[in-house]
Amino acid sequence: MSKIHAYAAQEKGGPFQSYEYDAGDLQALDVEIDVESCGICHSDLSMLDNEWDLTQYPFVGGHEVIGRVAAMGEQVPHLEVGDRVGLGWTSRSCMHCDQCMSGDHNLCPTAEGTITHQHGGFADKVRCHWGWATRIPDGVDAVSAGPLLCGGLTVFNPLLQYNLSPTSKVGIVGIGGLGHMAIQFCDAWGCEVTAISRSRSKEDEARKLGADHFLATGEDGALESVKGHFDLILNTTDAELPWDAYIAALAPHGKLHTVGAAPKIEATVFPMIMGQKSLSSSPTGSIAATRTMFDFVARHDIRPMTEVYPMSEINEAFDKLRNGSPRYRLVLTRDN
Repeated sequence: MSKIHAYAAQEKGGPFQSYEYDAGDLQALDVEIDVESCGICHSDLSMLDNEWDLTQYPFVGGHEVIGRVAAMGEQVPHLEVGDRVGLGWTSRSCMHCDQCMSGDHNLCPTAEGTITHQHGGFADKVRCHWGWATRIPDGVDAVSAGPLLCGGLTVFNPLLQYNLSPTSKVGIVGIGGLGHMAIQFCDAWGCEVTAISRSRSKEDEARKLGADHFLATGEDGALESVKGHFDLILNTTDAELPWDAYIAALAPHGKLHTVGAAPKIEATVFPMIMGQKSLSSSPTGSIAATRTMFDFVARHDIRPMTEVYPMSEINEAFDKLRNGSPRYRLVLTRDN
């Protein structure tokens, strides 16, 4: 028997309580990670509340895991016990379908989620297929790195997806849990970055994060002033935006890419046809994208802004997420 000590919610929206479960024998291709820290994502809250009708209780969340390899299956090829690794939204994929063989492991039709198909990282240990345990390079701050595995990868992936030029003009819509990381990535990439928000309340912070310009859409004529300007607009919010106005702000060949789960998109097609513009979206990212992101993070010393709680205060942290305004990501650290 292999006992794992975790925090689990026994019912929809319920509090997290101490919970112990038997993880069984370690499979040949799996690794067991000794959890050091784990970020809290809004997806954890959605799962806690069963918003997607996926949750099985008792529910152990946590898919932004940083920890050390504690044990390995007999067929794990490249990790060593003691390696610091990260585990994000996906815990395993088939490794043989067309998507996996093309490097799009996150699009595998039988991919399994760290908190949708198993118990996650709000625990002393968590397991995954070795491919999804990404070695963390030296120079990456371990405490703040967890949110990179979900929100960070979500906004980094489009830069790879479009082979974004360092001379590109990029607009980042929303300065929050996703947007504040997107600004740092695009600035380090070399892009001309415009932070876009309804008001100017976060302007100083956005500029410190690397924004070259700031656009407050609540001001008259704001979007009209940047008509035809952006090569990429990355929407990180779940708001219903004035989509036609954002499409008009794209340069020819420009892309309006949303990683925020807006309920719907309504847009006029003809301006997209005439400017050869496009709407697109994406989820988190592949194994290769995760490795590339961490190499980039190490080189440019990129760090999410976090508020840190000991894991024993998980309910206080979730209360902050549900009712407060974290700046900008919450992280649980293993109690000593």
